[in-house]
Amino acid sequence: MQQLAPIALFVYNRPDHTRRTLIHLQKNVLADESRLYIFSDAPKTDADREKVEQVRQVIRETWSFKSVKIIERSQNLGLAESIISGVTQLVYEYGKVIVFEDDLLSSPYTLEYFNEALTYYAKQEKVMHIGAYMYNLKDKGLPESFFYRAASSWGWATWARAWNHFEPDIDKLIARFDPLDILRFSIEGKMNFWRQVQEFKAGKNNSWAIRWYASIFLRGGLTLNPSRSLINNIGHDGTGVHSNRESMYDVHISQQPVKKFPDVIEEDERAYLAIKNFLAHRKGNLLKRVVRYVRQKMG
Repeated sequence: MQQLAPIALFVYNRPDHTRRTLIHLQKNVLADESRLYIFSDAPKTDADREKVEQVRQVIRETWSFKSVKIIERSQNLGLAESIISGVTQLVYEYGKVIVFEDDLLSSPYTLEYFNEALTYYAKQEKVMHIGAYMYNLKDKGLPESFFYRAASSWGWATWARAWNHFEPDIDKLIARFDPLDILRFSIEGKMNFWRQVQEFKAGKNNSWAIRWYASIFLRGGLTLNPSRSLINNIGHDGTGVHSNRESMYDVHISQQPVKKFPDVIEEDERAYLAIKNFLAHRKGNLLKRVVRYVRQKMG
C-alpha cells in the first residue's frame, strides 16, 4: 500500500476552534494510519500569549492518529511564513502533504479523498492542487469531483513536484500577468483575487494563498475539487487573522465519500459556470448587504 500523506495542521490562538478541528479530523477514515504534524506559532504580542498557551495545551492532549509531532515555534512567524515553511518541510520529506488550519471541520471522508486523489494524479503535472472545500452551488448535477482554475486554501493537498513552482515573490508574479490573464484569474471579475494580489503588494495582507493560486494559474495548472464540500470553515466569526464575521460561505459537510475522479485533465465548464454564478450572487441584494455590514460592525 502506498504511504499516506502527512497532515500539517497550523494553529495559533484559537483553542476552541483547534479542538473542534482535531475532533473532526480524528474521526476521519485513515486518521489512525496518518502522521499528524502540528505547527504552533508563537505569540505575536503579549495579549496573545495566554490563548497560544491554551492552544498548546489542547494539541498536547491524546489524539487518535498514527503519530503526532508538535512543532512549537519560539518566535512568531505569522500565518504565511508558518504555512510556507511547514509545507516545504513536509513535501520534501514525503513528496506530498495535506494541509489544515485551525478552523476547518472535515467530513469523515476528507482524508480518504485527499489520499486517493494524491495517488490518482501523482504523475499528472497539470494537476497541482487538491481542494476539499466547495461553495454551496445551485447546480446539483455536477460530477462528484471536477477540475477548476482557482485554489481553495480551506483544506488542501499538493505534491513536491507542484510546490516546486510556488513563487513567493509578488513582483515576479505580477510581471507575468496581462489584462486577459487578470480577467481570467479573477473569474471574470466575480472574485477579488486580483485585488488580493494588489493588497499583498501594498502590504495590506500577508496571504500565502493568493501567491500559491497565482503560481498555479501562471503555469496553466488545475485544481481538483469536490462538488459537495468536504470541509466547513468555522473561522468566519471574527476570530481569524484574515476573516470577517459572515455566513455566505457556510456549507453542510458531505457525509459521502468521493468515489469518482475526472480522467480528462481540463477545467469543467459546467462547474466553472456554477461557481461564477455563485460568486456573482453570493452577497445577495442591497438589503442583505446592508444587514450583513451592520452585523459585522456590531459584532
